[in-house]
Amino acid sequence: MSGTPTKSIDSVSRSTGRHCHEIEGLATVLSSTFFLEVKMANIAGVLRDEISRLSRREIRKATESTKKATNQHRRAIAMLKSHISALTRQVLALTRTIARFQQGSPDVPGSSSSTRKIRFVAKGLRANRTRLGLSAGEFGRLVGVSANSVYAWEAGTTTPRREQLTKIAALRTVGKRDAAKMLAAVGTSKSATRRRR
Repeated sequence: MSGTPTKSIDSVSRSTGRHCHEIEGLATVLSSTFFLEVKMANIAGVLRDEISRLSRREIRKATESTKKATNQHRRAIAMLKSHISALTRQVLALTRTIARFQQGSPDVPGSSSSTRKIRFVAKGLRANRTRLGLSAGEFGRLVGVSANSVYAWEAGTTTPRREQLTKIAALRTVGKRDAAKMLAAVGTSKSATRRRR
C-alpha cells in the first residue's frame, strides 16, 4: 500500500514533464513561425520599397529626355517665329521699295514725280552705284539700260531721260542689301518673261 502513492506521484511528474516539453516545443514552433512571418513582412516591405525606387528612377530617366526634347523644340519654334517675323518685315519693306521703284517715284515727303525737279549729277551717279556695290551692268538692269549708257552718264557725255531719272532717284533711297534683292527680283522677272515667250 505504501508504494502506490509514490508510483502515482512519479507518473504525474512524468506526465507533467512530458506536457511541459510539449508546451515548450509548441512555444518554440509558434515563436519561429512568428519571427518568420515578421521576416517575410520585412522582406516584402523592402522589395516593395526597392521596386518603387527603381520605378521612380526609370520614370525620371524617360521623362528627362522628353523634357529636354520639349524644351529644345520650344526654343527652335521661338527662333523660327522670330526669323519668320523678320523675313516678313523685310519682304514688306522690299515690296514697298520695288513698288516705288517701278512707279519711278521715290518716297519723299511733300514731293511727287510731277512737281519735283530731279537733279542729275554724273559724279553723284557713280558715287551712288559704288555705295550700292553694283557694276555698271547691274545698275543698268535696275534702271532699264545697258552698261554703256551708265558709263556714258557717269562720263557726262549723255544724260538720262525723265523715266530713267526717276528710277535713278529711287535708287538713292535704298541700301546695298535692298539693291541686291531688287536686282535678283529683276533677274527673276526677266527669266519668267523669257519662259513665257
